Amino acid sequence: MNNNTYYLFFTNLANPLKMDIIFCLRDKEKNVSEIIKECGVEQSKVSHALSSLKACNIVQVKQEGKERIYFLNKDTIVPMLKLIEKHANVHCKCKCCDNETCGRRKK
Repeated sequence: MNNNTYYLFFTNLANPLKMDIIFCLRDKEKNVSEIIKECGVEQSKVSHALSSLKACNIVQVKQEGKERIYFLNKDTIVPMLKLIEKHANVHCKCKCCDNETCGRRKK
């Protein structure tokens, strides 16, 4: 594995729209229309972001009739999100994730 692999992976996680999509899919799988509605972004931007997330296998897709249903990779991404939350709760002494001045986007 080379540095480019890490760069591409973390670039996906550093993108606000892609993180919105990840959080949108965190508790429930959804189709594109549901993702668009929840994220409040036009379809072309969501589709482009989903394509990138699928390429890194962060998001997976299944076909149900005419619909494509998107969901998070349960083997790696869901546990990683839980690990990040645990790390922040235990080790983030500044609590910046609860602060509006933090880089995290608030909804």
